[in-house]
Amino acid sequence: MILARAEAEGSTRNVAELMNKIFLIGSAGFAKGLEDHLMEKGASILRYRSVNTISYRPEDAPDLIIAERSQSKEPSFKQFLSSFRETPKIIISESPTFSGISPWMKTDLVHPLLFNSPKELDYAMKRILREKQLMSENHILRTGLTGMKKELNFFEEVSKTLTSSLDLSAVLRTIMKKTKNLIRAEACSILLVDDETGDLIFEKSSTKKDRGKRIKRERIKPGEGIAGWVAQEQVPVIVPDVSKDPRFNPRSSVESDFRAKSIMCVPMKNKDNILGVLEIVNKTNHEPFTKDDLALVLRIVDHAAIAIERSALYQKMAELSVTDDLTKLFNTRYLNRTLEIELARAARHHTSLSLIFMDVDHFKHINDNYGHLVGSKLLVEMGQLLLRSLRTVDIVARYGGDEFVMVLPQTSPKNAIQIAERMRKSIEHNVFLKKDGYSFKITASFGVASYPESAHSKEGLMKLADEAMYRVKNQTRNGVYAIV
Repeated sequence: MILARAEAEGSTRNVAELMNKIFLIGSAGFAKGLEDHLMEKGASILRYRSVNTISYRPEDAPDLIIAERSQSKEPSFKQFLSSFRETPKIIISESPTFSGISPWMKTDLVHPLLFNSPKELDYAMKRILREKQLMSENHILRTGLTGMKKELNFFEEVSKTLTSSLDLSAVLRTIMKKTKNLIRAEACSILLVDDETGDLIFEKSSTKKDRGKRIKRERIKPGEGIAGWVAQEQVPVIVPDVSKDPRFNPRSSVESDFRAKSIMCVPMKNKDNILGVLEIVNKTNHEPFTKDDLALVLRIVDHAAIAIERSALYQKMAELSVTDDLTKLFNTRYLNRTLEIELARAARHHTSLSLIFMDVDHFKHINDNYGHLVGSKLLVEMGQLLLRSLRTVDIVARYGGDEFVMVLPQTSPKNAIQIAERMRKSIEHNVFLKKDGYSFKITASFGVASYPESAHSKEGLMKLADEAMYRVKNQTRNGVYAIV
């Protein structure tokens, strides 16, 4: 009972607070007596003889309008209704009939009153102000419900993607698309932490101009730019105006490519382990991001982090099954599978497929004199040099020991020989392990074979390329030999 009474008193108090400013519209006879009664209630009154004479400052906008019934016949009455659509209105008539005021009755927050006593006016005011309060509360609830539905939709979409696919790219795309729609932002990007270096890698972005476009995997050092600062400090941040924030890096394509004006950046963590950063750029309404936007993102980012960690783990496991532990190049399992696919494609499209076998000259000398750890480091550096020498469509695999194999789709024997010679010169002129204080000069032997010019099967192609390499190895070393 005590609780119920307290709630009722709170409701009455809220109604009293809402009737601070009142527009009193009507003739002098109509306003007489009403004004004194309302001022006794603590209201601030602005009197107007007609709706045509209303003029006020924005800060004087009314909480309640009390008007004489005759005002509905004024020429500007419809415009008046439109201007005060969300303001509670009481129409007072001294006649027992309310004919002719249908435009009032068709709008919300209107209460017709046959004025007989101040008590009836007080009741009408409390009733319509309470109605206004309930409408405002309902609007807040509806807005909250809409937000919750969007959040649920986000969780459902991410969960659906996880159950249907553990592809990291698909998960990232889903997270960005849903976050962007949820916050109503112009762009959204995800930067993931490289476990080995600690750098942030710009994995994915979501903008109209980037649709269907491959995004450069830019690297950002911890502390660099707003995203780097958030990753380093592991603290979410809202930047209303990036031009006034010293952390903003206009040289970074991650932040400058979006023509960022305002940014919201949130760390993605799972059990205190920083996975990356979710960066949201510019709201579509051109307003800065709000605390409500941040609260919403913080609620969804934990779910997103779990999805990303699970997908990234799956991807790493998948990569381990096809990559060499030391050099991180593809292994022989992947080489055999890819070679079969590329041979079938070459046969279907009547194009050439070339294969290059490569062996490091005198590699045993490095292992024997400097140890296997130094030899392993040299092989890692060699693998990176080979990758830089080839196209993105070409495949480099470690075949075993100090042997490497390159698969070159749609490459004729002549072009394959030129590519092998270019790699030979790159190796010959490179100084290996210079940073480790060794400065090795190394050479390598290359063998080239092509389909269909010199071989007609996977086994035949590999056998001929291997034989070509060993012909160089057993004669001159540091050379290229092709069987065509």
